[in-house]
Amino acid sequence: MNPGDTAWVLASAALVMLMTPGLAFFYGGMVGGKSVLNMLMMNFICLGVVSTLWLLYGYSEAFGSDVFRGLVGGVSHTLLRATQGTVSGPAGHQIPTMAFVMFQLMFAVITTALISGAIAGRTRFWAWLGFTVLWVTVVYFPVAHWVFSASGFTNTDPSGNSADIGGWIVNRLKAFDFAGGTAVHINAGAAALAVALVIGKRQGWPRTVPRPHNVPFTLLGASLLWFGWYGFNAGSALTAGDLAALAFTNTTIATGAASLAWIIVEQVRDGKPTTLGASSGAVAGLVAITPACGFVGTVGALVIGIAAGVCCALAVSLKFSFGYDDSLDVVGVHLVGGLVGTLLIGLFADASVNPAGGNGLLYGGGVTQLLRQAIAALAVMTYSFLATLLLAWIVDKLIGFRVDREAEVNGIDESEHAESAYDGAFVVSGPVATPAQPRVPAMPQRRQPSPPTRPAPRPRDPYW
Repeated sequence: MNPGDTAWVLASAALVMLMTPGLAFFYGGMVGGKSVLNMLMMNFICLGVVSTLWLLYGYSEAFGSDVFRGLVGGVSHTLLRATQGTVSGPAGHQIPTMAFVMFQLMFAVITTALISGAIAGRTRFWAWLGFTVLWVTVVYFPVAHWVFSASGFTNTDPSGNSADIGGWIVNRLKAFDFAGGTAVHINAGAAALAVALVIGKRQGWPRTVPRPHNVPFTLLGASLLWFGWYGFNAGSALTAGDLAALAFTNTTIATGAASLAWIIVEQVRDGKPTTLGASSGAVAGLVAITPACGFVGTVGALVIGIAAGVCCALAVSLKFSFGYDDSLDVVGVHLVGGLVGTLLIGLFADASVNPAGGNGLLYGGGVTQLLRQAIAALAVMTYSFLATLLLAWIVDKLIGFRVDREAEVNGIDESEHAESAYDGAFVVSGPVATPAQPRVPAMPQRRQPSPPTRPAPRPRDPYW
């Protein structure tokens, strides 16, 4: 075993774990002040639910020996049995299978949490928890098998022998996905669209659009996501070497370019660059470079980042045209960003930076790889959307997915969790009387002439 690679993968797993609280802050800042705890909880609980399922059968379903033509893993690793061997990284480097198990667990957690942003502010907590159990079982674990489970990749015994046969996208189709553009972002984005359609629109939407209650929270969350994403992308190299350095560099380039591209679109379209735009642009760049970071050079990363910033900035307004209420733009950022990154691999893949990846169309590789990328993206998107639509409908019919109208209008923290994120003094506008101060009767005042009337200013209530 290689101690340096093992340490890098374990550190990367910890970085990816940090992305889930980062996502909670990113989403939490964009919702109302009376619904922020519910948003935080929907993200945080995924760590508990998905980790438990991963132990019971999730890792086996995703990385066990294939049982049906590359569609799903078997039961060989249930309860994490037969994971005492090694996983082969580049150049034959070996890391403990358990390190790989924990690294991939964090992918499953963050993918599930991403969906919550589409249904923010109107979702019953226990319904969400039940949906999470169904979704990772029926959708994420099989799709992870398609994309991540390469044949012979995991060695199931200390001698290094392995008979594992993996998923159809990575082994038969041979589409490239370095760190999860299809399995994570296209998967979560398509699922977010489906569940948003089942639950329906927020009260008053689109006539009234709730204001973010804490934009600094959102910027903090985006920064934590960017930090953790280095583990997400560079850690997927499974070695502390040239490939990890390439993924790290491409992640930085694409993210910065996407953030700039988003705020330029805002300046041209709206006349002002916004903090929310810079944060969302950074996330869009992270999403798009995820599948490509180990297969393209720095120029390709720059173009992918710019394309993601522009396309996602324009895509977030599509919900108003098509009438689906994706509360925090999971579809516009993750589905569209994932499609951009996955497809552009077919153009910018460069064998000189990663011989295992081959060349894309612009590097003399023809259209074959582009077609493979398109088939992989379409397959994951279609399966995730249809399966999630059915699962969300079942949950809604059995236990009800949405809170009642009164709870939604007043904020769902009290109704779902019997808590509030902020003391009343921070929520109720105007002065608050202090009990220690005696009430002094007001002295009679001479009546003054009324000042000239002016139009009343538009009320500002960040805690709508």
